[in-house]
Amino acid sequence: MSIARESGIPVYWQDAKEELMQRDRIMRKIIPQFGDMHLVARGEAFTTLTRAVIGQQISVKAADAVWQRLLAQCPKCTPAQVLKAGVETLATCGLSKRKAEYLIDLAEHFKAKRVHAERWLEMDDEEIISELVQIRGIGRWTAEMFLIFNLLRPNILPLDDVGLLKGISVNYFSGEPVSRSDVREVAANWEPWRTVATWYLWRSLDSAPVVY
Repeated sequence: MSIARESGIPVYWQDAKEELMQRDRIMRKIIPQFGDMHLVARGEAFTTLTRAVIGQQISVKAADAVWQRLLAQCPKCTPAQVLKAGVETLATCGLSKRKAEYLIDLAEHFKAKRVHAERWLEMDDEEIISELVQIRGIGRWTAEMFLIFNLLRPNILPLDDVGLLKGISVNYFSGEPVSRSDVREVAANWEPWRTVATWYLWRSLDSAPVVY
């Protein structure tokens, strides 16, 4: 299931925008506000997952600072460099001991080929999620962010994402709290472009693109 790109834009993006605006009156209002902005792929698989683990439960600013200190220790951020650094050195970058252990486990999975990164383009979404959640520190949400930001999968609906829940609450329910079933009901109209609709709801709350 390879997603080709043209000039850095996911090849499905324009079709998705047009279909979403035809089907959904809220999307018809939101999408034109962001002109030519679009989802951008983020780096190499191991790097993307490393940054996702670092960013869990801390601010973007704090995560960036930890990331820069990690790069000082592991300039290429390869599994081999992370394993060589070890838990104690990783902890000096500002990581908790638990997160440092998560990064070691992630590196071991890649080095031992217990994840099949070379096959991910051909695997379906749930197969990849099942593989990623075997790694310590990576839950379904992190795996879904990886599918969106690294593999550019077009139909991901991250039900545990705070931004998606808030975006639906603000734009579809006048700010009232929403349940997972509310989200599923709204998103049923977005198939097969749930990633694209989610991205625009994120933008509706914060026009600056998220980096994972």
